[in-house]
This record gives sequence, structure tokens and C-alpha cells, in this order.
Amino acid sequence: MNNEIAAPSRNGQPPSPTGHFAMRFSSTPRGARLARRLVGQRLDAWGIPYDCDAHHTLTLIVAELATNAVRHGRVPGRDFHLALARDATNVRIEVTDTRTEGVPVAAMPADLRDTGRGLLLVDHVADRWDWHPRPDGPGKTVWAEYVLPTRG
Repeated sequence: MNNEIAAPSRNGQPPSPTGHFAMRFSSTPRGARLARRLVGQRLDAWGIPYDCDAHHTLTLIVAELATNAVRHGRVPGRDFHLALARDATNVRIEVTDTRTEGVPVAAMPADLRDTGRGLLLVDHVADRWDWHPRPDGPGKTVWAEYVLPTRG
């Protein structure tokens, strides 16, 4: 499911870029990588180009949340769902998995070698993030919001 919506212009200015992107991905490393790449393309199409800080930050958030859905939220045979929404000032990312246990926490891992820092990164670069139980079945949704820099 993919649709774009443009807000009507009220003062002769070009319409504010808005949109929504949503898709299911396999709960595999390949699915997480595809989610990150497709979000990167969508952001570029929405006017957040590949070479800007906002694009890098948003794709980092998607990569971490999708990877967590694959590593910690995977139920064999079930996909994870990613939704991306943009308005004139904000981008919201939601990743939903189907595993009910394992509450997301941004905490320093005991072992700092290879894993456990994903939500710490999200906590640092996102303006807001949280999670809630999935409303339409088992699982949870982890979301993050990023306020776009103003153009001056």
C-alpha cells in the first residue's frame, strides 16, 4: 500500500509535501535491509535527498527499528509492518512486529561488543520515540518521530 497526499495551498505557496508509505516485510535480515532501502527512496521522492543529515538520520532510525523487529520481534512465518508518514514538519516511523514479549528499552547493554545499542541510537537521534501494544492482534509497535530542520 502506497499513496501520496498533497496538502492544499492557502497562501499561494507550493503545497507542503506530505505522504504516507506502508508495507510488510519478511522478518529476515533481507527484509530489514529492503525496508531501509525503500524508505530511503521514498524520502528522496518526498524532497529529503540522499545526501542530507535528515535522510541519514531517518534511514538510521528505520534500520534500527527494522533490525529490532527481525531480531527480537520475529515470529516464524510472520512479517513485520513498516509505516512512514510525513507532513510539512515531521516524519513518523512505525514498525510493528507480532511478538508480545520483549518490551523495548533504551538501556546500555551489559556487553558492548556487537549488539544492544539500537534503541540508544534511536533515543539519541529521534525527537520522540515510544512503543505500544499492537491494537489489532498480538505484538507491538515501536514508533519514532523526527522533526525536519527548517529551511532558511
